[in-house]
Amino acid sequence: MTGPRLTRITGALAEAQPFRGAALYELARVGHRGLLGEVIRLQGDVATLQVYEETSGLEAGEPVTPTGSALTIALGPGLLGSILDGVGRPLTRLAELTGDFITPGAQAPTLDPERAWTFEPLRAVGDTVGGGDVLGTVQEREALVHHVMVPPGVAGRIAALARGEFTVQAEIGRLEDGTPLRLAHAWPVRTPRPVGGRLGDDRPLVTGQRVFDLLFPVAEGGSVAVPGGFGTGKTIIEQSLAKHADADIVVYVGCGERGNEMSEVLHEFPRLADARTGRSIMDRTVMVVNTSNMPVAAREASVYVGVTIAEYYRDMGYRVALLADSLSRWAEALREIASRLGEMPGEEGYPTYLGSRLGRFYERAGRVVALGGPERNGSLTLIAAISPPGGDLSEPVTQASLRVCGGLWALDPRLANQRQFPAVDWETSYSLYAEAVSPWFVQATSPSWPDDRRGLLELLQRGEELREIAGLVGAEALQDADRLVLETSRMIRELVLGQSAYDPNDASSSVAKTHALATAALLLHRRSLAALERGVALTSLPLGALRRALATFRGAAPDVAPERFRDLQQLLDGLLTLGAT
Repeated sequence: MTGPRLTRITGALAEAQPFRGAALYELARVGHRGLLGEVIRLQGDVATLQVYEETSGLEAGEPVTPTGSALTIALGPGLLGSILDGVGRPLTRLAELTGDFITPGAQAPTLDPERAWTFEPLRAVGDTVGGGDVLGTVQEREALVHHVMVPPGVAGRIAALARGEFTVQAEIGRLEDGTPLRLAHAWPVRTPRPVGGRLGDDRPLVTGQRVFDLLFPVAEGGSVAVPGGFGTGKTIIEQSLAKHADADIVVYVGCGERGNEMSEVLHEFPRLADARTGRSIMDRTVMVVNTSNMPVAAREASVYVGVTIAEYYRDMGYRVALLADSLSRWAEALREIASRLGEMPGEEGYPTYLGSRLGRFYERAGRVVALGGPERNGSLTLIAAISPPGGDLSEPVTQASLRVCGGLWALDPRLANQRQFPAVDWETSYSLYAEAVSPWFVQATSPSWPDDRRGLLELLQRGEELREIAGLVGAEALQDADRLVLETSRMIRELVLGQSAYDPNDASSSVAKTHALATAALLLHRRSLAALERGVALTSLPLGALRRALATFRGAAPDVAPERFRDLQQLLDGLLTLGAT
């Protein structure tokens, strides 16, 4: 028999010969079972393939069949609410075909080929269209309209365009040159989708989490690294962002996480209620799931599948949040593949191109003018969790991410052990977007927003310094003013920055409520400090009552927060007269 044959198999890697006329990253069907593989190296007529499925049972001499195309994913109506594996196969459909465990070689299209969608054209016969132009719409979900776009690289005059019920692969029209138009099109996942232009980072992605919105904001189209060890709350943060962040679409990529943790995510996400519509969060979510026991090559591909889907909805003009958990597992897949290829290792065994691969991935985030539509502005905000071994932020994946990310939300296990959630280390974390998005927050709240943010950070920093001193000499040895800083910084940590994901009134905080809490805490400190300067003893200040009033205000529903603020305001006003006589 002619054609390439397997000559060597090493874990997820296989070699085939003779393999002529192939391109790098071309897909192939490997062995008698037709396992999905991808060409990652060519030496003469020998091709090295990474196989996306379990290679147990493969034998030398089995055939390899090139497909002639790279790894692509079908983009069209029906993506929302779906749960895909690392190469874009729907897990629900695979379970129906093969049972609870995926059979090697199983195939299932990303989009349901039998479901019909109602297409409403927005163009007419004779119109000239190009890549990115909107042909019409489909009501994909109750609250979301799917814009059917001309694929990038396609242009011409419309010869036919019909209204009606169509499946994703049925022709809805045709260009004069014969090019068919469909509801869906395929796109290679490793190739960024083109855009019409890039916009500035002057609008924040409001997360509903006070510590992020107030101290470390992320811009729409920005990128943030979220490193944290086991138990620091990465999954809870991502669930909170999926539920409450001001994003139209959420794409969640579970890359190499433990099976029981991914099972919990798959169980919890459909139960999360969208704060805006009251419906399931899955109505505007796409999940790409690849657990740690799945083949390592598919783990490496999963992040590209997720970011390609996110770019597709971004091109429609939607604000998309891509939550990747975690890039450490993705980097470990790169390391394993590189070691099997015999490539020269870099720091801690990672390949020397780790930094450039991460950089290209993060660069796919951004706020853009959509291709073909200057009136359509979309954004892709990338929030990537990282699991550094032992919580060491000096390890290569975290450091490579920090070189290209615009923000760092460092999670501290010490704070998590103190039940401080989100367990964000405000001494290590930072945001390069804070100054750019500050005018937006000023317009949404008041001109004091930048000063209040700086004031809170200064109090927190001074509080940490005094906590270290108090640990050596005891809090009783500190002066009243320093003990006041300790107390108010503790209130800020617990009542302003801390949030409970299980409290319906506190799981999400509006920008106005966040600013009101920050203003109240700063005012409490300033008036208490003024009372001390008038000779009032620290023990005479009503700090306990102030703390309770601030906690009551924090736990109030947004629509009744002003009434709950009244008690706190009366106590604050009392500080003005305390000791005046």
